[in-house]
Order: sequence, then structure tokens, then C-alpha cells
Amino acid sequence: MAQGISKENQSSVATAYQFGDFELFPAERTLKRASEPIPLQPKAFDALLCLVRQAQHLVSKQELTQTLWPQVHVSEANLTNIIVSLRKVIGRDAIQTVSKYGYRLELPVLGEPGVPRAAYERYARARELSAQRSMESMQLARDLFMTCLAEDPEFAPAWAGLGRCCWFLDKFGGSSAANADLAQAAFMRAFAIDPDLASAHQFYTLVQVDTGHADEAMERLLARLKKHPDEPESYTGLVQVYRFRGLLNKSIDAHNRAVELDPAVVTSVPHTFFLAGDYARAIETYGGRAGYYLDAAAWAALGETERACVLLRERLGRMSLSKLMTALMKSLLAVLEERNVEAVMLMAGADTVREPEILIYFARHFAYMGLADGAMEAVKQARDAGFVCAAQTLRIDPWFAALREHAEFEALLST
Repeated sequence: MAQGISKENQSSVATAYQFGDFELFPAERTLKRASEPIPLQPKAFDALLCLVRQAQHLVSKQELTQTLWPQVHVSEANLTNIIVSLRKVIGRDAIQTVSKYGYRLELPVLGEPGVPRAAYERYARARELSAQRSMESMQLARDLFMTCLAEDPEFAPAWAGLGRCCWFLDKFGGSSAANADLAQAAFMRAFAIDPDLASAHQFYTLVQVDTGHADEAMERLLARLKKHPDEPESYTGLVQVYRFRGLLNKSIDAHNRAVELDPAVVTSVPHTFFLAGDYARAIETYGGRAGYYLDAAAWAALGETERACVLLRERLGRMSLSKLMTALMKSLLAVLEERNVEAVMLMAGADTVREPEILIYFARHFAYMGLADGAMEAVKQARDAGFVCAAQTLRIDPWFAALREHAEFEALLST
């Protein structure tokens, strides 16, 4: 917690947004630093409040302009002047310009009005843990989100975070009715409290695509973009949704748009490039994140078998992995080392109920071993679960050569 927080904000329920050394009191329309009020012009206060409410996310120029000057046309210079004045108060680097599109407050928010201070602290820690995307971190985050919600049942972002954690744990820890049901209930609660909550829309996309409802997710995200046309998180969701529908070019376009809006955004486009046969781009865009399977599979597709094996052995030896990810990585290593019986057993024992996309990688493994029937069955299972493998992938991927000789191959493309 920053030093200098005022006594009135030491109560159990925060009355101000807390960020850096500042407190922003919406009800009193006051900004304070070390308990001392800082004068702000009304428009500057409104702009800062808008940025703080969406801290570390892009706020478009259009949204800021509509907030500050509703139904009045003003030049962009007016908004620029407001931002310049705010930077003089809270720091030049505190507000980042996203070229052509808007601004983002870089300082993390440490407290929110109406939310118990302890609950918000747990929420912030849970959010950090969930970003690590490991089984252990997600379990810790889930427990923190639940404790946070016990203190404040109306805190919608915590419900969205809980939903994300529970779905991840269900997906990679083995399908569990308890986690799956809690994930659905958490998202429904988040939407009931705040139907426009960006994080709920972003995370719920994962549930929809994994349960065969990618079309519904696509409709929801496209409708949301009509209301929030410069929201990178919605384009991030479309990267995955379009790939699940076999629309690889649209998936790449959605990624390009998301990055244009927010250069720091992370999308699932490496998987799209992989399915499009652009293995070099898959490796390039996969860099900078925790490496698991994809870059190793891409190196193998490029003929760098030993390099792929080294990556897989090293990661399997040092990383704590879910059962499903272990099966995926071990089966690829077994395929590359010509331990075909072991590879088949690993894939047969994997629970892919919540991860239809992995079935396509399993199909590649089967086909590479010359087991065309196994590859065909895996592709069909993926399709039935909601993942439509693009015809482009099936026709050009060298690992699918055996599948292309299957008697049902052309029929598969037409369904």
C-alpha cells in the first residue's frame, strides 16, 4: 500500500480509487496525494476517473471525448490538452499514448470505492496469480477470489476472475462438474452485476469455444465491438473464435487489429499461424511467453527434430504440468523418438473434453505415425466438440500426409 493514504480511507470499505501515491474520490470529485487535495479542472477529473476505472486497459479517444463532451463536437486538441494537464499532476509516464487510438493509465489500481480494502488486495493478488496460468497459481487464485467474494459478493470483476480460474482448472486438471458448474455460475453472476464488464466478456469466450459454442461467442463479441469498437480484448477473443471456426485469415486479421490497438496485448495467434502452415511465425509469436508444446511442434514440422526433442525433454523435466499438457508434450516426444505404442497410449488416456483444439494436435501425431484411422477419428471428434479444422490445414500440413490418403478425406472436407 502506498504511503500517505488518508485516515478516512483506512476503514474496511474503500471510498477512493488508490493508485500510486494518489487517491481519487468520485463522490467528492477530489484527487489527493499524501492526504493533500490536488486541484483539477472538472474535465480533467472526469478524464482521470475514466482512465482509472479502466486502468492498464486502452481507453479510446472516442470514449473519452464522449465522456467529457457528450453531444458536443470538439477538436482532438481539447482532449490532448486534458491529457497533458493530467500528466503534469500524476507523472509523465503514468498515462501512455496508444498511437491513433487513445490512452492507458499504466499505474495499477490498489483499491476501489465500495470494495473492502482487504478484499481488493486479495483480488489484485489473485489477478496476478491467474496471469501465470499454471495449475498451482490458478488454484491459489481461485481460493483468493472466493475469499474476496465472501467479503464482497457484489464485486463483479472477482466473479469473472473466479470463473476464469475454475474453467482453467476444469480444463487442464481433469473435467470436474464442480469446477465447471462454478465457472458457469461465476460468469452468470458477473454479468448479472455488470453486463458490460470487459473481463467477463473476455474470459467467458474461453468457456463458449471449449463447449462448442464458438458461433455464439462470435456473435457476442461482434455485437460488443459495435459498442466498443476499439477494445483490444474483444479482438483477442475473436482470434480464438475464428480459429475454432476454421477461419484462419480472419483470426490473423483480428490479431493484427488487437496489436494495432494495444501493442502489449497477447493473443493465441501462434496457434493460428501453426495451423496456417507458417511455422516460423508461430515460433516468432510464441516467443516471450512460457513455452510448452507449440514451438517444439513447429520446429518438428520444419524438420528440426532434435531441436524439438531437446525442448520437450527440458520442459518435461523441470516444469509442473497439467495431465493434459503432459500427455500432449510426451506424446509428441514419443512420436519423434519412434515410440509409437507409448504415444498412442498417452493420447488414448488424455481427457480432451474441455480442449477440442488439442485433438487436432493428436490427429497430427496419429497421421505422422501412419495411423490414418486414428487421425481421422481425432479430427472428427474435434469437429463434433466445436473445433472446425480448416481445410487449408488438412491439405498443406506435411504431418497430415497419411490422412490425405484416407478414403474419407474428401468427405471430411465437405462436412
